[in-house]
Amino acid sequence: MSTVRTRSYSEIRQALLNREELAIVDVREEAPFAQGHPLFAANIALSRLELEVFARIPRRDTPVTVYDRGEGLAGLAAQRLQALGYVDVAVLEGGLDGWRDAGGELFIDVNVPSKAFGELVESQRHTPSIAAPELQALLDSEADVVVLDARRFDEYQTMSIPGGISVPGAELVLRARALAPDPATRIVVNCAGRTRSIIGTQSLINAGLANPVSALRNGTIGWTLAGQVLEHGQSRRFAPTQEKHRDIAARDARRVADQARVGRATLADLHRWQADATRSTYLFDVRTPEEFEAGHLPGARSTPGGQLVQETDHFASVRGARLILVDDDGVRANMSASWLAQLGWEVHVLDDLHPGHFSEQGPWKAPVPVPPQAEEISPDTLEQWLAEGDTVVLDFTSSANYIKRHIPGAWWVLRSQLSEALAQVPSAQRYVLTCGSGQLARWAIPDVERLTGQAVFLLRDGTAGWIAAQRPLAHGETRLVSAPIDRYRRPYEGTDNPHEAMQAYLDWEFGLVDQLARDGTHGFYVI
Repeated sequence: MSTVRTRSYSEIRQALLNREELAIVDVREEAPFAQGHPLFAANIALSRLELEVFARIPRRDTPVTVYDRGEGLAGLAAQRLQALGYVDVAVLEGGLDGWRDAGGELFIDVNVPSKAFGELVESQRHTPSIAAPELQALLDSEADVVVLDARRFDEYQTMSIPGGISVPGAELVLRARALAPDPATRIVVNCAGRTRSIIGTQSLINAGLANPVSALRNGTIGWTLAGQVLEHGQSRRFAPTQEKHRDIAARDARRVADQARVGRATLADLHRWQADATRSTYLFDVRTPEEFEAGHLPGARSTPGGQLVQETDHFASVRGARLILVDDDGVRANMSASWLAQLGWEVHVLDDLHPGHFSEQGPWKAPVPVPPQAEEISPDTLEQWLAEGDTVVLDFTSSANYIKRHIPGAWWVLRSQLSEALAQVPSAQRYVLTCGSGQLARWAIPDVERLTGQAVFLLRDGTAGWIAAQRPLAHGETRLVSAPIDRYRRPYEGTDNPHEAMQAYLDWEFGLVDQLARDGTHGFYVI
């Protein structure tokens, strides 16, 4: 294995300004990542590196720079990447503190490029908004108003504005005319905070919708801070779109995409780009997951358009790469692409598709390396071993999944903190590893064998197999031997966040435009 070199802040900054391809990878867990990172850093935690990196950094000679904040993770991540075939891997000089000390701006939270861009859009386009008490008054008076929720459906189900309808972001231009056929009907677009409300509202305005459109100022956070009541467990969704509305929306979306300088492409272009070893090309299907599973283009990844714009750093972790967007209506791909182009991406929409091209079915499957060999055991065997004693179960699932349900007696560990965790776990004659499916746990087997010197086994099909076998389950934070830092608790998710955290989050968003100016590498523009 070759020696890992370092790469400086100044080198990376110049590459960003030159619009060159690069990946800046924070290999810490999500919670520490959210406490501070460069604008275009992608969070690919060391604990899940093998399962995520092939999809997120598809070209093996991409310049990849990994970093941590002195935890000792970056060097190990670089070695693992080299073992996976990445040939241009470096460690950030001085780590995260080195970035800051060299003059680099640090951003908190997650999906920051998209959130900062949303604030830039509002500041330049003066996107209209409505305060929560004003919308409540309209609803109380039974005014002619519809509320469209631009978040994912599962987020909408958790909490929603009374009477709101789930219309995830990329669907808005396609569906709005059917949901508000009278141009006098007022449309209010909401999300949990600000970004998707702003982008959704501006999408309808850019597309030329005749209705008055406003963003719900500060989303469900603003609604909660105003002391107003949210609904829970709702299931109102958009209905199928009539052909006349689809045709109008397609024309409008194409016009907006052209204004944003979105590229047009054919299948032949796609195949040529996919064969180009000098550039990274992502192929994203921006329709709903249900449509994707019913039939999609071979090699495409399901990325509903609103979430792709919101979480671009997660799906396309190589800044400077080429993005190709697909739909079957000419609306969702063009509207999503219009925003991605303004976010500084080279983005193209495939124009020459017909139904026969959507030939693959089923959910997207992430490309992963060949996993380590493992001796698997059944739930029956594990149950017998646990009854006999001298068997330790290590669970590598997410902390949230572990707390929700786990095998009784299992210890929750972070793979990136395995050595420290094992020091707290009683030694045993044998160890059985599990996670949700068993896929991640399999990658931990060589390390557990090396650290314990004992026999290590994999539970077949993971905890899902245990559940399918109708074995007993435990719940709660019973045996967390690693800190549950694998996920950052977002102030805009859930229903029990402190009001102080909600307000602090809004205050942070308001300051993002100034941070963008100080950073100076974003390359965003607003049409």
